[in-house]
Amino acid sequence: MTSARLKAVRLRGFDLEPMTPVAAKIIGPLLSSIDPWARYAYTGEALTAFLANDEAGAPRFAIKADRVIAGAISIRSNWLRGPYLQFLGVLPAYQSHGIGGAILDWLESEARGIDAQNLWVAASEFNTRALSFYERHGFGRIATLSDLVVEGSSEILLRKRLAAV
Repeated sequence: MTSARLKAVRLRGFDLEPMTPVAAKIIGPLLSSIDPWARYAYTGEALTAFLANDEAGAPRFAIKADRVIAGAISIRSNWLRGPYLQFLGVLPAYQSHGIGGAILDWLESEARGIDAQNLWVAASEFNTRALSFYERHGFGRIATLSDLVVEGSSEILLRKRLAAV
């Protein structure tokens, strides 16, 4: 999960590959057309720039199914005693195929391997499908963050406890 360990990972029929500028340029505009990014008016250029950014402690991966880009993830490696899934975007054609669950399982395994105590994620309050998905995978709502991304909208912070404090 850390930059030193950034390598391709094979998970249940798909791959996580370190994000490249070319992959970011392909997936950024595609993700900008779906919620929550479409509702927040994120441009393809903005998402491309975010995904292509080589940031220490925040690796980005392209999700590939049969060598075709299906989505992207970004992880803050060490955030409040555990990793924070900063970004998870799966294109509609690849949703409901187990990709998100496999990513959460992998992230949890990686976190347990470094004795992390928590996994973190946030989702927009209107993104009920994402909130339900995270809750089905053992995350609980911790806080509502009003006006964080856009005035008049809230993000819900969720945590999955991995170990007793």
